[in-house]
Amino acid sequence: MRIRPIRKSPTNEAAKDLRFLLERGYPKESAVTFIGNHYQLRLLERDVIFRGVFTKGVVLKRKRKCVQPADLAGARLVIDGYNCLITLESAIRGLPVFKADDGFIRDASRVFRGFRQTEKTRTAWKLIERMLVDYPPEKTVVLLDKPMSRSGDLAVRIRKWMKLSGISGTCITVKRVEKSMLRLDGIKASADSAIIDDAQRAFDLSGHIITRRLHVRPFRLR
Repeated sequence: MRIRPIRKSPTNEAAKDLRFLLERGYPKESAVTFIGNHYQLRLLERDVIFRGVFTKGVVLKRKRKCVQPADLAGARLVIDGYNCLITLESAIRGLPVFKADDGFIRDASRVFRGFRQTEKTRTAWKLIERMLVDYPPEKTVVLLDKPMSRSGDLAVRIRKWMKLSGISGTCITVKRVEKSMLRLDGIKASADSAIIDDAQRAFDLSGHIITRRLHVRPFRLR
């Protein structure tokens, strides 16, 4: 499926209007529908403003939770597996990724439920692996959504890769990653808004790799 690029002008204008409405208490879903229709945004562009625009209060709270790569060393790290892998794969494939108001990098590929493991999955994991070797956590737990196709197989492969690289930790499948992540102690590596909001400390693992190691310039909402 061909994914069109994000159109800069209408998307940024729509983002400005959405910020205005959110600050005044308008419900997000209906505001995005209204603004998206006004600017004739494509579905992908509507997703970008829905997942990328937040009130100033939300942005401030999230940025206060963000840690630096050096903070991973010696800490406990919990990784939202598919969230990080899919975002990285999108960047590797040249699919749209964007920087949201809260500073987190998110993908706009809409492939979550249709995700299938490929050689790019191994490439994406190698990038994560290098981060964990450079800033070794005390323990790393990678969580994968059990309902996703072949999650058990991927979990076995990731555990093998972690062992070969000397990374302390494991990879497991769970029914609901969001709920399981919140029960575990440690820095939460995810760009999922609900996980970030409930975490005490968060790290944009895939976003850091995309911008600092792959040197990809994501679309930035302005």
